[in-house]
Amino acid sequence: MDEAAFKERTRQLGLAVIALSRSIRHDLAADVIIRQVVRSSTSVGANYRAACRAKSLKDMVAKLAVVEEEADETVHWLEMLRDSASVPADVVAPLIQEASEIVAMTVASIRTLRRRLS
Repeated sequence: MDEAAFKERTRQLGLAVIALSRSIRHDLAADVIIRQVVRSSTSVGANYRAACRAKSLKDMVAKLAVVEEEADETVHWLEMLRDSASVPADVVAPLIQEASEIVAMTVASIRTLRRRLS
């Protein structure tokens, strides 16, 4: 996947989570989780954009590690929404899948870049 397509994919993840957050019933627990998942999911795209502007391969690896962490955190919070019954499993499943795929692709990119650095 090229850089522009991955930028768009990470942006769409954030937008989909924002849309989900607006559609669910809010209570104290859900509000806490929603804030976390919106923060982490929107951070994925922002940090990927930063990685694309990295000054070196080492800098890019470091920035992609943040993308990996934020995408994985997004999976965690989406699972919390699902497991707390704040969101039906079938509604959140595609978002969990997308965030998990982003984690996997980011890990693969980091591994490739680390091999280049060796």
